[in-house]
Order: sequence, then structure tokens, then C-alpha cells
Amino acid sequence: MTGRVVAVNLGVVTEAEWAGDASGRSGIDKRPTDGPVLFRADGVAGDFIGERAHHGGPDQAVYAYAQEDAGWWATELGRALRPGSFGENLTTYAVDVTDAVIGEQWQVGSALLQVTKPRTPCTTFAGYWGVPDLIKRFTARALPGAYLRVLREGEVGPGDPIDIVERPAHGVTIGEVFRATSLEPELLPRLLDAPDLPESIREKARRRLAGR
Repeated sequence: MTGRVVAVNLGVVTEAEWAGDASGRSGIDKRPTDGPVLFRADGVAGDFIGERAHHGGPDQAVYAYAQEDAGWWATELGRALRPGSFGENLTTYAVDVTDAVIGEQWQVGSALLQVTKPRTPCTTFAGYWGVPDLIKRFTARALPGAYLRVLREGEVGPGDPIDIVERPAHGVTIGEVFRATSLEPELLPRLLDAPDLPESIREKARRRLAGR
């Protein structure tokens, strides 16, 4: 399966009351680049991350959001949403990000990426968009985008193909993980079938299941 990169986006420093960082700075405002960017194991070169306690790190090195899903939100809100509006590093086309399987691998440019977990909406996101009930609406829509690990560092640029080169047989998707942890707790047992899901999420699922 092959899609393509619409844009590679880097965060700029934004100072605002809604910023989650204790310093009042956020990197959620990401802007498209003109050329290729180095994707490293610890994140995207040149990308500003404000609140590192909750953003960045190997399991969240890259955040991808689908142009098709962004289009739904543009219609819903009645405004244009340029690439990077979701705080994503990678705006994709013709890749079903919600149905991406945890642990599946994407060849993008010269980098090799691995799908890890869905994005959880936060107050910084709602403040950036100026939509007070965005967390509730984003959760209900359940198109969260996907975080990715960088298995092999390399350069990624706009127009590069996205090839899905490996897909685990367990079939647990980004959408299932998001719904299990937010909307449909009956899906929690499925999360234990995905060994490449970050251990913090698997442990949360075990605790919730034990508490039933």
C-alpha cells in the first residue's frame, strides 16, 4: 500500500495562556517546510516541543495526521486548516491512519517509521484552535492521528511516497486503541494483543481490566 507525504511540519515557539508548558510556550503550531527534514529516533530535527513531559520521546518521535481527516474538520468548523494545524509533523494522503496497525512499519523517504499509539487531545490543542469543547468533539469523532517511532533515521520531504512495508497479524489499530481508552472500554482486552504498543498503555489496560 502506498500513500504520500503532503507536508513535513515543524513547530515554532508560541507563547500563550493556553500553552501546556509551565513556561507558557508550546510547539503545537507547526508550519510546512520547503524541503526534506531529518527524522531522528528522538524526534524531528528542528521541531520545537514545549511540554516534554507529555510530548516527544522515542514512542512519540513523529506525529502523523491524514489530510482526508483534516478535511472533515475543515468542513465541520467552516474554516481552512493548513498542514500542521493538528500539531502534526507528517501530513499524509491516501494512508488510512486510523486503521493503521500498532507496530506496522512505514518506509517514508529514507526513514523507516513504526506506528505506536494514537494522540490524546489536550487543553493546549483546544486553546490553539480556540474551540473550548474540542476535546469532547475530537474524542467523539475518533480520528486521532498516529504517533510513530523512528526505526531507521533518514530524511523525509513533501511528495515522498509512504509505503507500508510490514503489518503485524494481531490487527489492533490506532482507532481501536483510541476507542478502548476513551469510548469503548470493552475493547481493552484487545490492547494486550499488541506487543508494540507502549508499555504504559498496556499497563493502564491491565489495571482497568483488573479493577472490573
